[in-house]
Amino acid sequence: MNDTVFQAATLILPLVLAIVFHEVAHGWVARMLGDPTADEMNRLTLNPLRHVDPIGTIVLPGILALVKAPILGWAKPVPVNKWRLGNPRRDMMLVAAAGPGSNLLLAAMGAVALGLLVRWFGDWREPSLLLAFTSANLVNFLLINIFLALFNLLPIPPFDGSHIVEGLLPRDVARRYSSFRRFGLPLVIVLLLVLPALVPGFDIIGRVVLPPAEWLRGHYLALAELVAGRSFSGPGAA
Repeated sequence: MNDTVFQAATLILPLVLAIVFHEVAHGWVARMLGDPTADEMNRLTLNPLRHVDPIGTIVLPGILALVKAPILGWAKPVPVNKWRLGNPRRDMMLVAAAGPGSNLLLAAMGAVALGLLVRWFGDWREPSLLLAFTSANLVNFLLINIFLALFNLLPIPPFDGSHIVEGLLPRDVARRYSSFRRFGLPLVIVLLLVLPALVPGFDIIGRVVLPPAEWLRGHYLALAELVAGRSFSGPGAA
């Protein structure tokens, strides 16, 4: 199999799954807390066609993967009406945290699955195409979920972290802070793409996201080794 096609194939499925579960988790928690908006709009489904944004879920991540840059992506946001929640300030924090929380849980599940794969099939020296494909998907699933969770916790509107920060701030400060949300996409482009290109050392992803991502990666891989019953190094796992 062509290396580029193989890499793309082992990235698309983990990325779509991670993003879809992330968005649906927001809607599930919102419904639990009193807001059925996402359910009413048929967005509480794991059907990726209901959530996938062609540019944010497929095109941009694919390009970033090919140039070996950190993979960024997004899906169509699940609609949440905070005024239908029981306690809008508190509950919006919980709804926002549900997305990254689901990704960290999925990363743990990916680590367990990877450990079981190693335990059952063991020998990585000459893996079959199916084994290599499966292991690469699991490793990418683990890594993408870690990065997606931490990336979305950045306190930059409209990321999930901004909703958590907004709920912690005094009400008057929170209102001013939330006003930046209308500049969401331009603000993200400036902070994450433009300024790092213009200002040496200004690298939010490299300085803020990647260090804890590497720390979590080590712990999740330790979990995989615990499940496997031995130390291992599979494709991309070490």
